[in-house]
Amino acid sequence: MTDAASPEPGHDCPLCPRLHDFIAAWREREPGWFNAPVPTFLPPEGEGSVRLLIVGLAPGLRGANRTGRPFTGDFAGDLLYGTLIAQGLARGEFKARPDDGLELVGTAITNAVRCVPPENKPVGAEIATCRTFLRPTIARFPNLRAILTLGSIAHQSTVRALGERVAALPFRHGGRQEAGGIALFSSYHCSRYNTNTGVLTQEMFVSVFKEIAAFLKNQTQAP
Repeated sequence: MTDAASPEPGHDCPLCPRLHDFIAAWREREPGWFNAPVPTFLPPEGEGSVRLLIVGLAPGLRGANRTGRPFTGDFAGDLLYGTLIAQGLARGEFKARPDDGLELVGTAITNAVRCVPPENKPVGAEIATCRTFLRPTIARFPNLRAILTLGSIAHQSTVRALGERVAALPFRHGGRQEAGGIALFSSYHCSRYNTNTGVLTQEMFVSVFKEIAAFLKNQTQAP
């Protein structure tokens, strides 16, 4: 069962029939995979320690849908977690496995859509439905100071989850805006497609995280 007031959908969430059926088919093909809504990745210190929330689009078929941890098992995770470690927002070594021991530091990672969509393309109704989990996910962190959205779909859904208008807070790479008392940063998604085509370079991605790290440090030092 799925409780729409909960920040986490149930293992067999039925709210999006197309995604539910797609996962069911992959459970038959690959019974050893996670094949379920992927839960938010939390730091070991718990919700109260989270000051940054990263919102991606959706699990990758052979990435998080296979491993059960956001951005784990495909190229996007290599760039994301390597950058997080370099900026002090994660510790340990990323080995693309959920049991690699990597830990987040003051950071949580989730997706706008929790279930893997066919061709990595959720439809509007699925994005809107899954916002019933994104809203309480944002609300579960009492000390949240910043959100980083990866890609325009994640950005727009997060803006709506914060009760703001998309037209007033448009997506742009390297953007920083205020929404509901939270600093809203945005970046192109760290997908292999974006990096292969030059839409996003490692330097561009690292630059966004340096700005976020500086912002959080300043927040800590502020009286």
